[in-house]
Amino acid sequence: MQFGRYFEEFEVGAVYKHWPGKTVTEYDDHLFCLLTMNHHPLHLDAHYAAETTEFGKNVVVGNYVYSLLLGMSVADVSGKAIANLEVESLRHIRPTFHGDTIYGETEVLAKTPSKSKDDRGVVHVETRGYKQDGTVVCVFRRKVMVPKRSYGDARGGDQPGRPVPESTGSGS
Repeated sequence: MQFGRYFEEFEVGAVYKHWPGKTVTEYDDHLFCLLTMNHHPLHLDAHYAAETTEFGKNVVVGNYVYSLLLGMSVADVSGKAIANLEVESLRHIRPTFHGDTIYGETEVLAKTPSKSKDDRGVVHVETRGYKQDGTVVCVFRRKVMVPKRSYGDARGGDQPGRPVPESTGSGS
């Protein structure tokens, strides 16, 4: 299975649908909040959310949704990346709640060969995340520096650094 793409493999207008989706649990949300020291009661305190917000329940922290979508896109977009250069924009469109399942897709907006090194280029993409009912919850645009095939070939092909297993002497 391919992991990431070389610069030549990206086509402007292509849309990569990331699979599988991820059902967000209360545990996921709370752990992410605690790991990142985001203690806002909207995310952690069910009573607060029920009594003081229009939603009446906890809202999943937006940066978790963004991180989830970024991770979902790695196999299709940045699995061979040399560098993530820029997050140009990030919009949280609608809230995500515990129990929602997030799906993602990424569209290639543009690609530009590097002017300084001929073995790479920059790919500009937009990733959209949506819930099980199709409601878009998060959209972000970013630029990723990806290698051309010549860069990968010079470093061992599609799985650089993968060791060769030693012989076990079993005769097979």
